[in-house]
Amino acid sequence: MIVHVLRFRFREESTEQQRAEVLAAMRRTASVESVSFATVGQSLGDPAEGLTHAYCVGIEDLAALERYLHDPVHLAGDPEIAPHFAKLVIGPDISDDPDPELSDKIKALHLRKVEMYPEWEELMATIPEVAFA
Repeated sequence: MIVHVLRFRFREESTEQQRAEVLAAMRRTASVESVSFATVGQSLGDPAEGLTHAYCVGIEDLAALERYLHDPVHLAGDPEIAPHFAKLVIGPDISDDPDPELSDKIKALHLRKVEMYPEWEELMATIPEVAFA
């Protein structure tokens, strides 16, 4: 199982309605067939980090992760979601798979996505603050 975690804060200018729409879009993405379990809601971490919300999905294996990354629902949701992020922290992801090369394999899948969808990388670049945990 690969557990993918995002923590984020909305932009100040995003309205409550827009925030609700973003969370709904994230829940749609979290409900695609390649996701085994998910939660979308408040972040319970340290408030000093400035992260108010979280997205967590459990994905069975690398094949399911690849389907998840390219799922039409996921691809359609990102342009609705990313413009409302002021801060995004990706990870740390976790896994019960003992493969020592798993992290590199996951990175390769992400790089392939960037190569296939250059507009996705441009979209992610619009988020003012992005970090990897």
